[in-house]
Amino acid sequence: MDIDEAAAGAPPGTKVLVIDDSNTIRRSAEIFLRQGGHEVVLAEDGFDALAKVNDHVPQLIFCDILMPRLDGYQTCAIIKRNPRFAHVPVIMLSSKDGLFDKARGRMVGSEEYLTKPFTKEQLLRAVEQFGGRAA
Repeated sequence: MDIDEAAAGAPPGTKVLVIDDSNTIRRSAEIFLRQGGHEVVLAEDGFDALAKVNDHVPQLIFCDILMPRLDGYQTCAIIKRNPRFAHVPVIMLSSKDGLFDKARGRMVGSEEYLTKPFTKEQLLRAVEQFGGRAA
């Protein structure tokens, strides 16, 4: 499947926020998503993300779990508690693939869970599946 096929079902130009303390992960996600025709906003941690959610109003959020200061679970819970952003799908990112981590992500409101390292296809498929939900 090429990039055009992967992005075909996604709304054109979905605005995606990528929250990860790893510069490598942020940049990889940015490249993959831009190649899929999406607008990308990057945040280094949960506090940075909360300001950017408010300023940019993303349609989809990818959120790392293990981050300093405010972890991904806390960040997701805060976003989901705000009525303005409660409808925005959040996909957790983690290098751990444990059942507990996935369950905890669901408990704080995440829609999906991607294990790192993710592929371009996995990222674009997630945008296709969840990116059209937020209005």
